[in-house]
Amino acid sequence: MLELNELAPDFTLLDQNGNQHKLSDYRGKKVILYFYPKDDTPGCTTEACQFNEILPNFQGTEAVVLGISADTPESHKKFAEKYNLNFTLLSDPEKEVIQKYGVWKEKNMYGKKTFGIVRTTFIIDEEGKIRKIYNKVKADGHAQKVIEDIKTL
Repeated sequence: MLELNELAPDFTLLDQNGNQHKLSDYRGKKVILYFYPKDDTPGCTTEACQFNEILPNFQGTEAVVLGISADTPESHKKFAEKYNLNFTLLSDPEKEVIQKYGVWKEKNMYGKKTFGIVRTTFIIDEEGKIRKIYNKVKADGHAQKVIEDIKTL
């Protein structure tokens, strides 16, 4: 389990346009790193659209939003275009980063046990340290909570 004030594990992943992003390239900015189960599903769409709507409120905080799931860059591109998302979606089909951040866990879906991404958000500070962790996030209203918290960090 990752802990507060620990250096966030670095990674390099492709975005929805096939461009590489390295977490350490964002030093000097706060990073809202959120993990979500699947593109274009109800909860994930709600969460992404609310982050997108609230993006202008992040201006002045030097914060960027990065969403990560195991979906492909092509799936991310369709998702981003369908909902006009103005932030980066990163693809982790091998689940290396997902596992590194400890968000691949057993879930109980309608009485059936399965493994998948548990919706989790990390706020990472300008030095690359984890400042806040939101576990088992409820999609609706989460972006608003993050914007309130990031302004106090």
